[in-house]
Amino acid sequence: MPSQDVRLERLDSFAQRHHGLVSRTAAAANGVGRSSWYRAIETGHLEQLYPNVARLWGSQATLAQRALAAVWAAGEGAMASHRTSAALWGIPRADDEAIDILLPSRRRDSRPAGVIVHRPRDLLDLRPIMRQRVPTTNPMRMLLDLGAVDEASVVAAMNAVLASKVASPAAIRGALARHARKGRNGVTALRAALGAWLDEELPPDSELEARMAALLGDFGLPPVQFHAVVVGFEVDFLVVGTNIILECDGWGSHGLDRDQFEFDRIRNADLAAAGYVIVHFTWRRLTNEPERVAGDIRRVIERWTR
Repeated sequence: MPSQDVRLERLDSFAQRHHGLVSRTAAAANGVGRSSWYRAIETGHLEQLYPNVARLWGSQATLAQRALAAVWAAGEGAMASHRTSAALWGIPRADDEAIDILLPSRRRDSRPAGVIVHRPRDLLDLRPIMRQRVPTTNPMRMLLDLGAVDEASVVAAMNAVLASKVASPAAIRGALARHARKGRNGVTALRAALGAWLDEELPPDSELEARMAALLGDFGLPPVQFHAVVVGFEVDFLVVGTNIILECDGWGSHGLDRDQFEFDRIRNADLAAAGYVIVHFTWRRLTNEPERVAGDIRRVIERWTR
């Protein structure tokens, strides 16, 4: 029979693969019985977090450790969710937030102290994904659940998910369709976030050209050349007879594509070095606030063509 020291070494090895944590089940599987478990806690080898979960002495306390401990303590089927899921997916959250876990089972015996346990009626998309070695809700489910508890953070969270390319707009739209039903919290917030994002996408060239032509005509602005080539770069519009460039930006201009973001900065620097002035506006502003866009263009023209 292995000695007590050998069995504790096995716990150390297990803990190193699980954020410094050990469960009673894992301890038993490694030959550490009930009395040895409590002896390890009494001697300081383990620090008990929950009745069935302990942390190896000296292990670093992290969000992933807190989340995994809560998931283990809650029992079978539990997973990190809501704000904690968002943090595990790389979305900035406050360090002192309570841990959210989702428990599909309706049983009432799993209530880890200091943990917010969600028992949803909506049981769709609950296959957990291992994120930082913690069972976690998938990104679409996370966005919906986040909207139910922190509506104001959904836009930034969705943008981060799209930027990391772990989910596409089509996948988010599909999740909305699956989960949309009366009384489902979080759907409204995510639908609004996706709608705002889609408003920022650029339309086909023909629609952009037509909308700009209408703006120029309505507000008496000078003519422009569409897709002009300036110092080797194609630009959206060049105001004829001037050094003024008009650029209509979509969501990609916010840095959701790193390579495009870098290229745009190089391009803008080269155009500025060649003496060109660039006026940026979004498709959303062009369609919803044409008077303000026209005013911006007019002021730049007056300033730089004197």
